[in-house]
Formats: sequence, C-alpha cells, structure tokens
Amino acid sequence: MSGILLASDAPAKRYDYLIVGAGFAGSVLAERLASQHGARVLIIDRRNHVGGNAYDETDDAGILYHKYGPHIFHTNSEQVVDYLSQFTQWRPYEHRVLACVRGQMVPIPINRTTLNMLFDANLRTDEEAAEYLASRAEPVENIETSEDVVINAVGEELYRLFFRGYTRKQWGLDPSELDKQVTSRIPTRTNADDRYFSDTFQAMPRDGYTAMFERMLDHPLIEKRLGVDFAEFKDKAHEIADHLIYTGPIDEYFDFRFGKLPYRSLKFDHQTLDQEWFQPVAVVNYPNEDVPFTRISEYKHLTGQTHERTSITYEYPSAEGDPYYPIPRPENQELFKQYEALADETDDVTFVGRLATYRYYNMDQIVGQALATVRRMDEKREIERSKPEAVEAA
Repeated sequence: MSGILLASDAPAKRYDYLIVGAGFAGSVLAERLASQHGARVLIIDRRNHVGGNAYDETDDAGILYHKYGPHIFHTNSEQVVDYLSQFTQWRPYEHRVLACVRGQMVPIPINRTTLNMLFDANLRTDEEAAEYLASRAEPVENIETSEDVVINAVGEELYRLFFRGYTRKQWGLDPSELDKQVTSRIPTRTNADDRYFSDTFQAMPRDGYTAMFERMLDHPLIEKRLGVDFAEFKDKAHEIADHLIYTGPIDEYFDFRFGKLPYRSLKFDHQTLDQEWFQPVAVVNYPNEDVPFTRISEYKHLTGQTHERTSITYEYPSAEGDPYYPIPRPENQELFKQYEALADETDDVTFVGRLATYRYYNMDQIVGQALATVRRMDEKREIERSKPEAVEAA
C-alpha cells in the first residue's frame, strides 16, 4: 500500500503533517491540527484499525470487547474530559479489581476489607488498619528496588501474597531486579474503599473506544491509511508532508542504532462463554506463580452491555510480541537517553507518545501530552512569525 501512497501523490496531494500511529497521541494531534490549524493531515498505522491498544470490537456473539486487554478511563484533568467529550458520551464506571489469594477473591489495592478477609483481623476503623499495616511493615534502610518498596510498606508476607509472583510473571524479572518505580505507586488503604482508582472522573466511552476514535478522525482534512508500515517509505516521508509526527518505537525510527529497547509484551486468549457472567468484577488478578496468566477480564462489567453470553480474556505476559511496557531498569533508561539525544537533533520530526518516549502513560496522560504538544507547536509558530525576516516578508 505504501507504494501506491507515494506513486499517486502529485504535489497538490502534499500534506502538512504525516502522523505515524493512530492511537491516542496520533489521533488527538491529527484532530487538533486539522480542526484548529486547517492543516492537511495524513495519519497511518501498521495495524488495520485506529485506536492503538485501546481498540475495541464486537466478537462473533456481538459482545464488545477490548482486543488488547481492558482499558479503563480515569482522570483528574477537566481539560482532557472536555476534549474527549466532543467525540463521545460517557458511561459512569468505577473500576474494581479482585485478587485470587489463598482461595479467596479479595479487593486490591489492599484495604481494610482485604486484611480482615485474609487474616481475620476484625479491623473496624482506619486507625486500626493503619496500625495493623504498620505492625506488618519491615523497614528497609536503603530503598532501591521494587522488592524494597513493598516490604518496607507492608512486610514480607503481603509482598509474597500479592506482589512477588505477579511481578515475576508481568515483567519476567524478580522484584529485586526492578527499579523501585514499578511498585512505588501501588497504594494500600486503611479504609474499605474498594475502587481501583480514586480519580475525580471515572467513566467509559458509551459506544466504545473505536467509535470515539472514528469520530475524532472524521474530518475532511484528515486522511487515514491503515495497514501501512512506515518503515517501507520512511526515507521518502518528507516528500509526502512538511512535518513528521512519530508515535512509534523510538529505537525503530533510528534503525536500532544503539540496540533494541526492551519491552514486555502480552498475549491474549479471548473466549466467548455460554453463560451470562463469569466473575463478579471486570478484572480478577492471579498473583500466584503457579497460574500462568496474570488476570482474567470480563468486558460486560465495563461496557454495561446486556447479553445472555459473556466475553472474557486471559492475559499472558510475554517477552515477544508488540511492545507494551517499557522495562524500568537503569540500563534501559540510559539506552533510551541515547535515542532521545538523536531525537532532539532531528528538527523536522516530533516524537510523541509512550513508544516514542519509552515511558508508560495512562490514556489521559497521553491525551494531555498530545494537547500540550499542539500548544508548543502553536508557540513555536508564533515565535517564527514574529522574527524580523518573517515580518519583512509579510
């Protein structure tokens, strides 16, 4: 398809922007540049659909499911909500997760209910729960790894029950080998709040993510080309557009000059079952290493869809496959910095998004990053316009 793209493009078909990747970062930028700047935008993706990893579709039974695992929207940013609300209505949804531990389904993050269920602790107040957690904590003098963070906060037993096995499966590494940031944001609670997130806005796109992306990109100045691999015509990209916005893997853009950036990937086993419900909440985690998958997701909890059957997904972390999670180790960050330096020297390309910045972001953070990128581009344009030579030319 890339050959057709180049061969048929006369000068009149030239675009202002070529955007690589039709996930959140690329789609938001395409919409803003077309609607606010009047720019002609070509957006491409090597997959045959928009939406990136947030893409959803219906299975053979007509049940909406998330092809790349559950994506739960939550944010504290009014700006992000206001922006996305142009393209979707919302279904209020507060995410709850259970963990299968010692044969019980207990709430996570660990809260007062979790402690009472596992240890018959009979904790009745926040203060009692705080004292109980403090009594289990095992202070670590120099906190350097994920293992240190968790043991310091909740002690060895809870670390082994909830974190060690899950982390080993998720990352393919022991927590003692992972940077402390992996678990530094995992909360524990002394109350009985069993919501997974505490953001002020928690909801799902009413018609699904794909419908939201399709509306976002439904603009006369935006052209979509799907199933197109940018690598096939990267060298001629600037014959197509004045400026390139790249949301793919940064190491791939620079032909892996310094080596590949390590990622963890995921494999999904989607199943449609002849029963109305499979589990009590959308996601159940399985921290035990004896279980090969990390979690099971059931999508009707997220979407509110009514159906006599149900769709579930078993999730298996993998070393091979599409890049999902940058592996947070110091040597990987050093490798990324080498690529980042190259990106900083590449004036005619803007690098945006989690793959281009080798960092995991929530969906709302990516939207915010894309909106901020547009603002910076606006500021740069204003500076260019105010230069003496630009004023004289006008």
